[in-house]
Amino acid sequence: METLHGLKMPEPEKILVFHTAFLGDVILNLPMVQILKREYPNAEIDVAAIPNAAQVLQNHPAIHRVIEYDKRGSQKGIAGMVRLIGMLRQNRYDLAIVSHRSMRSALIVAAAGIPRRVCFSKSAGRWFFTDVVTYRPSLHEVERNISLLRPLNIIPQKKELPSVYLSDEDIVAVDLAMQRHGIDSSQRFIGIAPGSAWATKRWPPEHFAVLVKKIAERNWLPLLIGGAGDRELCASIVQMSQTKSVRNLAGELTVLQSAELLRRCAMMISNDSAPVHLAVAVRTPVIAIFGPTVPAFGFGPYGDSDRVVQIEGLQCRPCSIHGGDVCPIGTFECMRELTAEVIMANIDQIVQQM
Repeated sequence: METLHGLKMPEPEKILVFHTAFLGDVILNLPMVQILKREYPNAEIDVAAIPNAAQVLQNHPAIHRVIEYDKRGSQKGIAGMVRLIGMLRQNRYDLAIVSHRSMRSALIVAAAGIPRRVCFSKSAGRWFFTDVVTYRPSLHEVERNISLLRPLNIIPQKKELPSVYLSDEDIVAVDLAMQRHGIDSSQRFIGIAPGSAWATKRWPPEHFAVLVKKIAERNWLPLLIGGAGDRELCASIVQMSQTKSVRNLAGELTVLQSAELLRRCAMMISNDSAPVHLAVAVRTPVIAIFGPTVPAFGFGPYGDSDRVVQIEGLQCRPCSIHGGDVCPIGTFECMRELTAEVIMANIDQIVQQM
């Protein structure tokens, strides 16, 4: 039993977790959902997410239903909000936990008539909530999200990693993709995700090409992954690498299928982007490349064997919490000066620990 303003509260039966940010953010919200389900095993927990991020929530045993909110597409604007609010009202939730800090998120859960609503102190519409939790910049995003459970007297004592759950169809789809590309399951392969929504977060493709060649020279098979928008980038890396020992699977797999492919990899190398967190969710060691952003923001890889590579001591870092389209000072030194040799040294260290 929790307390609200000193009053005893019954355990919630229907809970809404509302987080309509990017894919990586939604993965980092999963540990909170998992803990919530353990504490309230009989509760139905629904999670609202944008369509791309919603894919990663499918099959999760902690989640009763995934609610897609296409806020930039079919449900864009006031009319879409009103339809969503009406549906949420009909579900009659007891509790809403809102990691997303936008005014729109605040308005939706308040208008849905959910009696208890929890948010961060940095949320734009925090006055629409019944419980406000201090936003602590020093914490990892996983731990920040879990702190939203404090008003419920839920304080975990051990680290919680995100988990994703794959269907039999996902596994078969990856088997078929590997067959198409002539990938033998007995080979040793390393996943590489060179894309990002933000241009300055992308390690230069020519650097990735050098890395791919070096990995191939060690008799590892580099597997390039990403969405459809990364297909051309990955093709250019293949061409620049001048090696046949690389496979480009970008745009061929769904999010969960990509997770299954990463699960089969010995390790994964990625920019500061969603694939980092997807690899953590399947317990594949990660080497994360940071340039304009820094792990101190709370979005670094969360696994125990994960590594971050970055140029230390640059006065211009960090230049942004998200990155941008161009380097603000025109040098892009944080990424250009980071060499493939540095990444290879980290690969070798992970291999030695296997």
